[in-house]
Amino acid sequence: MRFNIKIPKHLKQAYSKELELYRNNLVMEQFAIAWYHLERSHIIGQSYPIEHTYSHLLMLKFGFMQKNTKEVFGQIIRLIVGGWKSFINHVPLGNTGGSNVPPLKRMPIPNDIINLFNIK
Repeated sequence: MRFNIKIPKHLKQAYSKELELYRNNLVMEQFAIAWYHLERSHIIGQSYPIEHTYSHLLMLKFGFMQKNTKEVFGQIIRLIVGGWKSFINHVPLGNTGGSNVPPLKRMPIPNDIINLFNIK
């Protein structure tokens, strides 16, 4: 069994860039674009416990800001199980992490992110 502990440097850079774009759009009240970048951060970081959990924490916070009870409850559930599933490398790749999709559903990964995953 492979354990995921530390995100590779090139993925960490891409993950951080998505979070920067999320924050910038949040400040500009471009909520749909901010959420898009938060979902992308989730896709990039979901195989690594710290980044995966942090993406869900931000999604929970976003749910509170938007007064979206479905998102809040969905994120609480994901926070309970998401980190340990990352640690044991058992995540549904491509899943965007929001409560609008089933937590175990695999989803298509955007091509630019696939290219990141193919870099060793």
